[in-house]
This record gives sequence, structure tokens and C-alpha cells, in this order.
Amino acid sequence: MRNINAVITGVGGYVPEKVITNEDICKLVDSSDEWITSRTGIKERRMLDGDHVGASFMGERAVKELLKNTGTNPEDVDAIICSTSTPDYIFPATAAIIADKCGIKNAFAYDLSAACSGFIFSMVNASGLVESGRYKKVIVVAAEKMTCITNYTDRTTCPLFGDAAAAILLEPTTENLGMIDSVMHTDGSGFANLHMKAGGSVYPASHETIDRREHSVYQEGQAVFKMAVNKLVEANEEIKTRNNLTSEDVTWVVPHQANMRIIDAIVRYMDVPMEKVMVNIQKYGNTSSASIPICLWEWENKLKKGDTLILSAFGAGFSWGSIYLKWGYNPK
Repeated sequence: MRNINAVITGVGGYVPEKVITNEDICKLVDSSDEWITSRTGIKERRMLDGDHVGASFMGERAVKELLKNTGTNPEDVDAIICSTSTPDYIFPATAAIIADKCGIKNAFAYDLSAACSGFIFSMVNASGLVESGRYKKVIVVAAEKMTCITNYTDRTTCPLFGDAAAAILLEPTTENLGMIDSVMHTDGSGFANLHMKAGGSVYPASHETIDRREHSVYQEGQAVFKMAVNKLVEANEEIKTRNNLTSEDVTWVVPHQANMRIIDAIVRYMDVPMEKVMVNIQKYGNTSSASIPICLWEWENKLKKGDTLILSAFGAGFSWGSIYLKWGYNPK
């Protein structure tokens, strides 16, 4: 029996209609379009508007588009993994809510929380399910309502984040396509530099935690920047060395859209021209784990069967990693 690989056979995505520009941000904090753009590369971001709508609202739309694009019967889906740091509720899993809204009745569903690295961690999980031979159709959906955990009085973090969702379908193949290799790491000592203090079991929600604005992202930017660049360069180099890849062999680099300076630094070390790099941070900001699949969704029509992609992400934990995959289909 030939080895089974897990290959992406379709994508779907969703971004909210409401646009928050840098000018809008500057009405809330002392900043400027030039300051934000020069330090982050972000010009605007999307915000999910409306009462009592969360990550599942966006995830549902991304998954329904995926099902439509691939002609997949919801009842044939075996599993759905939702990557999110902004779940609808502490429980049940947001994946379960998305599955119900999409008519996915025969799958098991669970959430995976690894901050901005969540999508690639989820892909490794999902690929393992497919490669086992037991599961034929596994969906990974990343759904992030980052604006709900953003402190709009903090000028250093409030320009960064936006809302989005995207989904992929993984299926088995015996061709030399799909997930080829991955490098995943976690260093828990990074907690101090990037976290949300309150809302969990250590600091449950209270009047005091709300008054101190502890239910939002806290980040020490310089420490995160340095660690992100160093560790992603290491992970990408390990992938290239292990698989005898040169820069010329790489068709596309798909980095997490955290900060344009981080993307520039990684690409420079990889010696890959910018025309081979997927970048949409200027439109959507940092959508956490949704940023990589949103890139795949936007670039789908430019991707060709057999294209070599390197996906890389760094996030809270610290968590980071890179995936080497070969694209599974030609543009429709």
C-alpha cells in the first residue's frame, strides 16, 4: 500500500464588510496613518459588526463556501477542527457550533488554541487524521474575532488586529502532493511577552479585571519581534535543509500576517523575492490564525497543482512552526 498524504482540495473564506481604517484608529488613540503603516504595514482591517455574533458566524460562512466550492456533502465530512483564540463560548467548542450551522452531522468536532500558530498546528493534527487512513474528509477552519479582545486605548496594539475566517478541506492522496513535512515548536517561557491575563481560571472575569482592561491582548513588541524572526528563520531553514529545497524551488511563501517588518526580515533571510510572498496585511491586519488560510483563499486562482508552498507562523505560547506542502489542484 502506498503512503497516504493529506492534500488541500479546496478553500473558503470570509471577511466582514465593516472596514476600520488607520484614520479611524487615530480618532481613538494618539497616532497617525504614517506611524501605523511604517511600523506594521497595515492600512485597514475588518471588524465583525453586530450584537451577539462571534467566531462561529464567520467560520460558518467560510465552511459553507468551502463545501460549495468542493461540491462536498456536509454529511460526508469526518472531522472539523476550529483554530481560534476567540471562541464563541468557553464551551461548547466553536467547531461544534460551526458544524451544526453547516449541517455537518456525522463528524467529530473540536477547537485548537495555539494563538497565531493555530492554523498550522491544526493542519498537522488534521493531516494526521487523514494519513491514518481512517478519515477521508477533514476540515480545518480558522475563525478569529480579534477585535473583541483588542484594547482600543492601547496605541501599540489596537492598530494591529482584525477579524476573518477561512477554511480548507483535506483529503487523502497517494500522489506526491499535500503535506510533505512540518516543524512545530512551543516555548512556554514566552508567556510574559504575549498573553491575555484575565478570563481564564487563574483570573476569572470580575469588575476589577474589566476595569483594568485585562481581557485584551498584552504584547511586548520588541521581544516578540526578535523571537519571531529568529525562530521562523530557523524553522524555515530546517524545512529547506531536511527536504533539499533551494530558494528557487519555493513557489510561494505564506507567512502569518503579523507585521510587515517580520515578513520582510524572514523573506530576506530565506532569499526569496517578494513576488513569491503572499501579503495582504495592508487590507486585513493581523487576523491571528486566520491570516494564512485567508492568503490561500485570496491566492487560490494563482496556485497550480504541484506548486511548492512554505507556510510559517509565530504566536503566543510562544508557539511557532513551518509547513512544506505541495498544492493539490489547478485553478477552477
